Amino acid sequence: MVEIRLQRSLGVFVRKAGILWIFIIMCVVIGILSPNFIKPLNVVTILKQISMLGILAIGSTFVLISGGIDLSVGSTMSAAGVCAALVGLQTQNNPLILPIVIALVVGLGIGLINGFGVTYGRITPFIMTLGLMISVRGLALLLSKGQPIFGLSDKFASISGQPIFRFGSVTIPNLILYLIATTAFMSILLKFTIYGKWLFAVGGNENSARFSAINVAAVKIAVYALNGLLAGLCGVLMASKINSGDATVGENIALDAIAASVIGGVSLSGGIGTIWKTVLGALIIGVMQNGLQILSVSPFVQTIVEGLIIIAAVFFDVRGKGGRS
Repeated sequence: MVEIRLQRSLGVFVRKAGILWIFIIMCVVIGILSPNFIKPLNVVTILKQISMLGILAIGSTFVLISGGIDLSVGSTMSAAGVCAALVGLQTQNNPLILPIVIALVVGLGIGLINGFGVTYGRITPFIMTLGLMISVRGLALLLSKGQPIFGLSDKFASISGQPIFRFGSVTIPNLILYLIATTAFMSILLKFTIYGKWLFAVGGNENSARFSAINVAAVKIAVYALNGLLAGLCGVLMASKINSGDATVGENIALDAIAASVIGGVSLSGGIGTIWKTVLGALIIGVMQNGLQILSVSPFVQTIVEGLIIIAAVFFDVRGKGGRS
């Protein structure tokens, strides 16, 4: 009897951890084909490469759980980075906290505009965020005059580049710590707070949430504001990483963030999602890109493989839920 229960429990785990098995299989296969893949330095490189994608994917997860979608995070990240760079120039000698605050305020403001447009303007999230994506991208180009902003201070570069820990010859950069901190905080917010419960309720059935006395408008505004705030954080991190304010850096990252969330099992219809699976989804994208680069695979093939992995991950995740999307 105990053996049967253990077998059933193991079967449930295998089905529900579908993307985890995809991740493990990918790492094993690439590691066999290229031993350099599993070296500590390359592992840190992968984590560094997916750090901002992971943060944006976490924000997208919150939006998707609420039943919405946000296509503007890439433009928001670019605009926030440009604004941060404008006040982080070497010649201005501003305190380090100023460009960080500016980027967060810009991201928060754009997120609030999305939230109010979706809730009180009754504009569908796809159209609202698509329109703002285009407008904010134009704003970023206008502020930067269509050119990258160089000449940033050394202090500004240290926001993302300053290593904190060292293990032998491998250093752990700030970017990884930002991802870990964001993952921990947002996981607690989603799983252990009343706001997280409200968010799942709104995404699961908005009308039922209203009848349960949940302020649906406030929940939705907060989720877009939070997503904008994380995009603003990524904006200043990206500007610090590349040591310039560039209005074009976030053009495709919004779709990658949504893809990471979907790979992680977040339902596009709302009400379903977890933070750790989203981060795992971002890792799958990062491992796939890094592994194919190590194996000298054409970047065009990489794009094809990424799309197939998204389809496969969603297929296994749906199977793990017994066929429910």
